[in-house]
Amino acid sequence: MSNLSELTGTYAIDAAHSSLSFVARHAMVAKVRGSFEKFEGTANLDGQNPDNSSVRVTIDPASVDTRSSDRDAHLASPDFFDVAQHPSWHFESTGVKVTGDDTFDVAGNLTIKGVTQPVTIPFEYTGSATDPFGNQRAGFEGEITVNRKDFGLTWNAALETGGVLVSEKVKLELEISAIKQA
Repeated sequence: MSNLSELTGTYAIDAAHSSLSFVARHAMVAKVRGSFEKFEGTANLDGQNPDNSSVRVTIDPASVDTRSSDRDAHLASPDFFDVAQHPSWHFESTGVKVTGDDTFDVAGNLTIKGVTQPVTIPFEYTGSATDPFGNQRAGFEGEITVNRKDFGLTWNAALETGGVLVSEKVKLELEISAIKQA
């Protein structure tokens, strides 16, 4: 498993030094970026037998931040995330496959707004280091494009010029700093 073999252990996501963000096209011309400020997760990594690895993540969709309080409120509403009825989203891995020296795919089930779909997220291991507090950290970056309609996020508005206000395709960008647990 090359560079990934050194990672055997249990890791907790350090949300303060990680980012779960998304990019969607708005009005067919511009990109809107946002992130989720509250999330937590753990990974049990087996460097010798990656198939034995597992990942679990919980996201608070009410913590959405797109730098527009009106847009954030609309996203949290029943039109989109319906956070009153669906206060958390979940990802639970079903398999890990090494694809290169520093790359691997994490397959799993992503649940958004009560709808679960299988996804496979390609990740790159960006390195590890011991921080000034003695914590062993590992870094990972991943990216996947999903169709929001697959998760019941169907609200949209037609534009007079043709097209729609919000793209169906949404890119999820994951930048993870995880701390090895004792």
